[in-house]
Amino acid sequence: MSLSHLTSRIQPLDKAAMAAARARQANLTKPAGSLGRLEELSIQVAGITGQALPQVSHKVVTVMAGDHGVVAEGVSAYPSAVTPQMVLNFLGGGAAINVLARQAGARVVIVDMGVAAEFAPQPGLIDKKVAPGTANMAQGPAMSRMQAEQAILAGAEVVDEELARGLDLLATGDMGIGNTTPSAAIAAVLTGRDPLGIVGRGTGVDDAGLERKVTAVQRAITVNQPDPQDGLDVLAKVGGFEIGGLAGAILAAAAAHKPVVVDGFISTAAAMIAVALCPTVRDYLIAGHCSEEQGHGLMLHWLGLRPLLDLNLRLGEGTGAVLAMHLVDAGCRTLAEMATFGEAGVSEKA
Repeated sequence: MSLSHLTSRIQPLDKAAMAAARARQANLTKPAGSLGRLEELSIQVAGITGQALPQVSHKVVTVMAGDHGVVAEGVSAYPSAVTPQMVLNFLGGGAAINVLARQAGARVVIVDMGVAAEFAPQPGLIDKKVAPGTANMAQGPAMSRMQAEQAILAGAEVVDEELARGLDLLATGDMGIGNTTPSAAIAAVLTGRDPLGIVGRGTGVDDAGLERKVTAVQRAITVNQPDPQDGLDVLAKVGGFEIGGLAGAILAAAAAHKPVVVDGFISTAAAMIAVALCPTVRDYLIAGHCSEEQGHGLMLHWLGLRPLLDLNLRLGEGTGAVLAMHLVDAGCRTLAEMATFGEAGVSEKA
């Protein structure tokens, strides 16, 4: 599968299914519009799936992991060794995403996209490693254009494999020490905004660390000159392997008419890459939450998305997206399971 073939499969939303869902919403036993965003979600998911009464029984969160050469610039409060340690924590079921996914009834899919460590083959870990970490983007391109495309297509393959197991709703998650730095660079390039207003504290760096992050992002953009009109170029020059994998996962889900709940700062950077590659994918996205990370609001605005939750989250892993899955499910269930005025024998307004 080529990238062009993948993006060509993504179609506009099904207007007939949306009209049918909207008409049913208007006849349910409630004042019109009284379920607010839940009604909007059900209509959007109807358009995505082509089903007037969509169901999201099979929920999947894919957590993609990768390391970053830019950590050498002192941009993180944690060492890169934490990335493989957290991958093992995910596999053991002990991380926040495991807890919240169990609550949501979501399947957790862990992918090594470019961790700078070798894992022994083990159940639950999908090996799509492009390379053991990206190069230092402050000194040159984070990866080659070929590697960027490889990462995207690898992420798409993960979703294609999960579709065969059952997937109605996808949430995106990430793990990678230092990955708020390339995410900020992607956001700065695509929005055209100054990195100063986008770069945040990530894992909790101090003032000196924040200054180093801003400098690293500014230098990466200056050195590499990524083309904002070319999503693949942006990913290659200032991105990450897990960011590329998530962009591919989003594209593959959209190509299969499945909704995608986007998590926080890193997942949103991946969504921006996906939209830069195929603008139609924007309609398949649901913003799970607004991150505490500075700049996330600007990214959501660029995507034209309104977050469902605002809980001061900044963990990543897909935690905010999985929490928002409950709301997507609620929207679809109320559409399908509520009675209409006629069915319930309830008088409509005069």
